[in-house]
Amino acid sequence: MNATVNIICYKQKTLKNGEHPLMVRVTKNRKVKYKSIGISVHPDHWDFQKSRPKNDCPNRELILKVILEKEAEYQKEILELTSIQKEYTAASLIESKSRQITAKPVGDFLEEHIQQLKRENRINYAISFKNTWYSLKKFCENNLDFPFHNIDIQWLNKYEQWLRNNNCTEITISHFFRNIRTIYNKAILAKCALKSSYPFNEYKVSKFDTKTQKRALPKETIKKIMEADLSKEPFYMQFSKDIFIFSYLCGGMNFSDISHLKPENIEDNNIMYTRKKTKKKITVPLSDEALKIWDTRNVKQRSNCSYAVGLRTSNLQI
Repeated sequence: MNATVNIICYKQKTLKNGEHPLMVRVTKNRKVKYKSIGISVHPDHWDFQKSRPKNDCPNRELILKVILEKEAEYQKEILELTSIQKEYTAASLIESKSRQITAKPVGDFLEEHIQQLKRENRINYAISFKNTWYSLKKFCENNLDFPFHNIDIQWLNKYEQWLRNNNCTEITISHFFRNIRTIYNKAILAKCALKSSYPFNEYKVSKFDTKTQKRALPKETIKKIMEADLSKEPFYMQFSKDIFIFSYLCGGMNFSDISHLKPENIEDNNIMYTRKKTKKKITVPLSDEALKIWDTRNVKQRSNCSYAVGLRTSNLQI
């Protein structure tokens, strides 16, 4: 059922000058919402049956013009929502017209977001959204010049199916959809999209299975690596082996976390450090073999091999 829109003289409120405010009245499914249009009229100058100013009303032509424009504005919004089969209520219609929405194409907003991430030196995050941009552009046949309200449940389902037809993994699909959801939320905050059109309350990104299958080397292979004699090989090979073994013995410590270790991270034969990615504090006991690797790696050796392994030698202490 479509809404009805009228401009009324709101008699329930009387201003100090004795006039009543003119209000937009939106009715849908027996729900009624009002919104002032910023004009007031004395009841003697208002035809309450026709909901129009009387002939003797001061500034009648100007007031009538504002009324007609406001009614046309709301009727246009109703037609647009109906044409794209968007559900709305009297409250959401009033809300959408009350907010000053500056429509911006999805492509433009996404590119601006990518540039902002680059300015903030969040390069990896920018690359993530750039990959989403490439995917969307291919799906939309190089045309991202459409408003956010086009991204509805049906659109999201089509995009998901298109990704699956192109053999995208579940993790990749989840990655793209999370980025789209992030962009949509930012567009709403920037008043470039309507909250009433937000599709992710129904379309759940959490449905994607992003669990990675566990992969591990057999203990026999690890043992062979640990026992491998690389004494006659270039130094960087022995160093790489030690880094791998050290990581293994320290519970799979990430390479970037190893490269940031300092002497103060060692206390009572434990390594205590803050995970670079998650900022979580971690404590790992040092085995004799791991402690031996720690003690035998000196600054001179690190300098000789830093070009090969790309470590931050100013911080690395193993």
